[in-house]
Amino acid sequence: MRKYLVVMDETEEAKSALRFASHRAAQTGGSVHILALVPRQNFNAFGGVQATIEQEARERAEVMANSAAGNIFAESGKMPQIAVRLGDPEAIVRAYLTEREDIAALVLGASAEGGPGPLVSHFSAHAGSLPCPLYIIPGALDREALDRLA
Repeated sequence: MRKYLVVMDETEEAKSALRFASHRAAQTGGSVHILALVPRQNFNAFGGVQATIEQEARERAEVMANSAAGNIFAESGKMPQIAVRLGDPEAIVRAYLTEREDIAALVLGASAEGGPGPLVSHFSAHAGSLPCPLYIIPGALDREALDRLA
């Protein structure tokens, strides 16, 4: 079974990538894995304050990922697998792909305007060393175009 990994955040490009992946999974009899990232905070506060800030960020990521998963379940009847990880985004994605040899594709969304974003830039520059294909979903595509492509 094909498994599509989508790195999820609150951006429109991540939502487009998730829509494409969920429709592609439905067409191929596959499934979706949602990886929500919680970047480490760039400042050092007292230990308890730092831990509280990181816990709140993790909880926001979990709520966002679960909401996205609920939308997929409502449309397809299949519940995606969800993982929430704390740390450097590029390292987390690479480690997840290494841990999960069954991932068929990494699906990322590019912004409709401006630069492609840090994950798209990083993984497109290193696509040749990935253990799976990289799909980059253009942000300018509307819902109908995404559905047709999937």
